[in-house]
Amino acid sequence: MTPGPQNAITDIAGLKVGHAQDDNLKSGVTVLTADTPFTASVSVQGGAPGTRETELLAPDKSVAQVDALVLSGGSAYGLDACSGVVAGLRAQGRGYRVGNAIVPLVPGAIIFDLLSGGDQDWTETPYPALGRAAYDTTTHSTPIGTVGAGTGAMTAMMKGGLGTASMTLDTGITVGAMVAANPMGSVTTPGDRHFWAAPFEIAGEFGGLGPDTASGLGRVHDSRKTTAMMEHANTTIAIVATDATLDKAQCQRVAIAAHDGIGRACVPAHSPGDGDLVFSVSTGARPMTAPHDLTLIGHAAALCLSRAIARGVYAATPAPNDLLPTWSQLNADT
Repeated sequence: MTPGPQNAITDIAGLKVGHAQDDNLKSGVTVLTADTPFTASVSVQGGAPGTRETELLAPDKSVAQVDALVLSGGSAYGLDACSGVVAGLRAQGRGYRVGNAIVPLVPGAIIFDLLSGGDQDWTETPYPALGRAAYDTTTHSTPIGTVGAGTGAMTAMMKGGLGTASMTLDTGITVGAMVAANPMGSVTTPGDRHFWAAPFEIAGEFGGLGPDTASGLGRVHDSRKTTAMMEHANTTIAIVATDATLDKAQCQRVAIAAHDGIGRACVPAHSPGDGDLVFSVSTGARPMTAPHDLTLIGHAAALCLSRAIARGVYAATPAPNDLLPTWSQLNADT
């Protein structure tokens, strides 16, 4: 397995990603879409999720494909970002057709970033406009760090971010992940230097410092976020995707496997106060050829998700009124 050319979810042919953020608000929206509808499912493992239309993605539900997925800041307000994406799709004549009506299908999930230091003194929710702006700027590449849904993200000890990573299997199947990392847990070991995801790092993609050599790690949960009175301001939301041909049940199985990537990169993970969620997408371009292909896709999705979380945090950049430092600020002398 090797990373794709961009080391991004957009290494999967046909997928497009767009971001929009308001730096004064310290929040934003990320959209994943494609030129045609795609198969998707979801797995929720956190205790405090915020979602829209995720029930459509259960294998026993009749909806076969969706038009876009949304990751947003803003807590419950951010769910309105999906409405902006729906408007953009409808303007292009895209969606599920019922007679002469068009219904774009856009599930979404949110992180809590309302206490990230941004200006919340607004009277009309900004998220529909941010969703539309993110959709209107979708392209076949994506930046990482303080962008889109990762703009106001924070981990236990430092600023979070938007990350992505990819992997091409020996079979030629491509797998990718994209994540807004805003967990209750830490993404680095004590000392803020070594990432929990370090054993899965490839080619120094988040600093190349290697794993922490200390033993007995994980027994202490320090949190600058909690100290700042944000003990419930959590959630890691992600999308994993593949060009392999999967049905909804197989997509759900990949989403479940991908949660291992959160557990490897965030300590602790899947807490009662996290809304940890993984969407899983199949573009259906490449048939599976062996019985174990689905297992390898799920494994690669978990690896990509761990790497994406670390990459997003590693790439975060400082901004005025930040409540937590970035990894680069904490490690300026290394």
